[in-house]
Amino acid sequence: MFCSIYKSTKKQGAYLYIEKKDDFAPVPQELMSMFGTPTMVMVVNLEGRKLASVDVEKVKTAIKENGFFLQLPPPPENLLEKYKKDKAAREEN
Repeated sequence: MFCSIYKSTKKQGAYLYIEKKDDFAPVPQELMSMFGTPTMVMVVNLEGRKLASVDVEKVKTAIKENGFFLQLPPPPENLLEKYKKDKAAREEN
């Protein structure tokens, strides 16, 4: 299965995978509004391929079922919570 990958102009780290190049018909208009103008990244064959940030099987399933897959960046790390956990761990030792 080939798919086209686009990056968002509004949300850094967001990528949209669709089956046909420049065919955004399956993507809800609300999502396209939040995504911004898609910028083409590449066309890729998903068969036998590993992707860096997402499970390729999830991508293929979403494209087959919904016509698209939206990859969002991971949530930012909460540095205050990390500090509290690290501090508590140090105090236990």
